[in-house]
Amino acid sequence: MKKMNIPLMAALLALSIIVCPILYFTIGPELDSAQVEVIRILLIIAGCSAAFCFIVGELTGNNSQMDKLWSLLPIAYTWVIAAKGGMSARLVVMAFLATLWGIRLTFNFARKGAYKLKFWEGVEDYRWAVLRSGPAFSKRWKWTLFDLGFISIYQNALVLMTTLPALVSMRSDAPFGPIDWIAAVLMLGFIIWETVADEQQWAFQTRKWAMINQGKTLSELPAPYNKGFNTNGLWGRSRHPNYLAEQSIWVCFYIFSIGAGIGIINWSVIGALLLIVMFQGSSALAEEISGGKYPEYSLYCQTVPRFFPRRKGVV
Repeated sequence: MKKMNIPLMAALLALSIIVCPILYFTIGPELDSAQVEVIRILLIIAGCSAAFCFIVGELTGNNSQMDKLWSLLPIAYTWVIAAKGGMSARLVVMAFLATLWGIRLTFNFARKGAYKLKFWEGVEDYRWAVLRSGPAFSKRWKWTLFDLGFISIYQNALVLMTTLPALVSMRSDAPFGPIDWIAAVLMLGFIIWETVADEQQWAFQTRKWAMINQGKTLSELPAPYNKGFNTNGLWGRSRHPNYLAEQSIWVCFYIFSIGAGIGIINWSVIGALLLIVMFQGSSALAEEISGGKYPEYSLYCQTVPRFFPRRKGVV
């Protein structure tokens, strides 16, 4: 199984960041004074969030602080933009869909034990512990830099950038039209797709761990639970149907800027592009971990595509 190449992913992320100013200065649109005021507000929120994630993450050793905010920040960003943009139909629909997406994702993370009354506690995403224990971060200072640069600063910047299509659509006089309807229907469809995928995964893992907690080993579980990983429903046609939906949701969000008359290609696409790049690394890491735990996972990878679904393979 191909392992995640951390230096390569870092290079791709750095390269893709450069694309944003290039698109801004070569394609546009240029921000007007009202949009500049809004981006300043959003940058203050993002900066405070980054500082919080780094400080709390370092003090507690729980690096899922940003994971908890990931689903909440776009809600705040899009409603700030909608309010400053006069609550136009397009901006309200974009904010509503971002809110629907955020509620779903927050619920899914909350039921895993991520949120506690002591806000600095909660279950940490298992991948951070795996990364921390890897050879790339054998020295504590290296992890601290990673926490500051990627987990706290970069991820906050990325979340902000996914909402930029709403910002560039602020000054549009174009009425809510066919392209907006297409974007809205597709985005809602992918939110439903992601919900179904998460529910299927939750049901599978809940049942599997219930049997394991009764004293059974993985090999003693009935099929398909004895594999250890889900191959039911959407997971039998795509190894990461939830990741596919997540990337597609923010591509659809970008389509609203096309409906606003900003142009087929504009610099607000950077958020969706960076998200796609990040999910290449995230999915590779998840598969590296699963491949190390489950003997049949390599066959699963050979027969089922990573993202785009096809007819159910032999799993």
